[in-house]
Amino acid sequence: MIYLDTHVVAWLYAGRTDLLTQRVRRLVNEDEPLISPMVTLELQYLFEIGRTTEPAMPVAEALRESIGLEVCGLSFAQVLARSLTEDWTRDPFDRLIVSQAAVRASRLLTKDATILQNYSEAVW
Repeated sequence: MIYLDTHVVAWLYAGRTDLLTQRVRRLVNEDEPLISPMVTLELQYLFEIGRTTEPAMPVAEALRESIGLEVCGLSFAQVLARSLTEDWTRDPFDRLIVSQAAVRASRLLTKDATILQNYSEAVW
């Protein structure tokens, strides 16, 4: 399994695979792609402020059908407990998205430089 950060999900939905490295495209195709529920919320926020063109649920559903993307079902209590140790950021989305992957010691596909510096399983 491999977790996807919000921008990766948005780019995949928009068909902007040119923004992804070959490695990222390969990892998405080879592993079971998962997202934190926080990615869904962040996608909705981006839609509400006009930065994306579709609400979160149609995006998640389209990617479930096209690449098998699933929303991770870990308990919020587990993820929240882990997030209390991720004190390198004040961004609640990043903190919970990283924590979701970290609970399972899983890789997280992200281009975010701060996440790449602070989460050892983050890859680009």
